[in-house]
Amino acid sequence: MLKETPSWLLTQSAMHAQRIVSEMFGVGGARGYHYRLLATLAEFGPASQASLGRRTGIDRSDVVAAINELAADGYLDRSPDPDDGRRNIITLTAAGKRQHKRLAELVRKAQDEIFAPLSATERDQLTKLLTKVLTHHRSS
Repeated sequence: MLKETPSWLLTQSAMHAQRIVSEMFGVGGARGYHYRLLATLAEFGPASQASLGRRTGIDRSDVVAAINELAADGYLDRSPDPDDGRRNIITLTAAGKRQHKRLAELVRKAQDEIFAPLSATERDQLTKLLTKVLTHHRSS
């Protein structure tokens, strides 16, 4: 039966999750790419555009466009890499750190809405299982 197929259930759940997360980011005047970049910079510190693309899984041209948007809003600084003048180093500004915190709160609210029927233990178990599946396919 289709409704008992894990891949179908995952796809259907992902569609609902994407809608809920997108709506939350809309409330915050942002997009998913913005959050992914801000969260990566908050976690790992300043990075090149290429490194941000690899860490976030965002295509290079989309990384540049999103960085331009975030820089225009004062959330990021772009400066030449002292080791390689052809590259830019992207750094969070104080406003960027505040925006990251606002968006992280929206992500938390989205997670609560998406996974409302699950207990905390079930959420942890689901996260571990999805991580295991994703890790397997990324390494193949």
